[in-house]
Parts: sequence; structure tokens; C-alpha cells
Amino acid sequence: MAWDEWEQLKAEAVAQGGSAHMQLNQVADPGESTTSSVTRGLRASKAAWNKAGGGVGGLREGIDTALTKLSDGQEGLGSDAGCLTVGAQQEVYRSWARYVKSVKGRCGDLQEVLEQVGHDLLLTDEGVRAALGNIDVKYADTPAVGGKSAGR
Repeated sequence: MAWDEWEQLKAEAVAQGGSAHMQLNQVADPGESTTSSVTRGLRASKAAWNKAGGGVGGLREGIDTALTKLSDGQEGLGSDAGCLTVGAQQEVYRSWARYVKSVKGRCGDLQEVLEQVGHDLLLTDEGVRAALGNIDVKYADTPAVGGKSAGR
């Protein structure tokens, strides 16, 4: 979820008579272990952040499977000499392979951020926003090229 969307959701909650502050689950018990933290009534657990990071990182295995199937689908195509369809298909393949590899990288980077937040526990909103913003910049979508004649 982009930071702007998060801010919009908080603003809508305030407009409906809520508060800009959130409380998830409950305030920690005084005898709770040091692996969790309570900040402004928000309970944060290192285990929860690590689980979220692991879930996102776990998507990478499925992405590897998709990349393999995508590559396997290219077998037997031959050269594009004299066949515009083969050339166009190979261009689409290269584009999708690059995109899927980017998605895999994004999952890995997001996993690192989530696990780091779990490690730090007291990372400020600004720090989280900056880390997520770095991922958005690194994996910015390219303009759509489908449906254009590309000078033909």
C-alpha cells in the first residue's frame, strides 16, 4: 500500500468521527517480553513483522516457478527471420521476463524492510515512509507500450 493511500485511509477515519491514532489488538502486558514494543497505544511485535516479511519473501518461490514456465514456453520458437509474429512474441517475452524479475526483486526488498522494521520496532513513520518510497522509486513502472504501432 502506498503511503498516500495510508494517509487517505487515516483521514477518512478521522472524518467519520474516529481518531488519527490507531490501536491494533491491545496494549502489551507489563510483563511481556522485550521482543515487542508499545508506542502511542500501538502494539508492535517483532514476530508479526517477521511473519509479514516472510510472507512477502515467500512469494519469490512462486515467481521463480513462473519465470521457469515463461522460459520453457519459448522452446522451439526458432528464429524470427521471416516471421513477424515470432519477433513480436520474443519481444513480449523479454518484456515480461524483465517485469517478473522486477516483481521478485521488489518482494525481496519489501521483505527486508518489513523484517528491519520488526528488528527496530521503534522506526518512525518517516523512516518507514522513506524505506517504502525507495522501493517505489527503484521499481517504478514503465509506460505502457502495448497497442502502439512502434513506427510501422
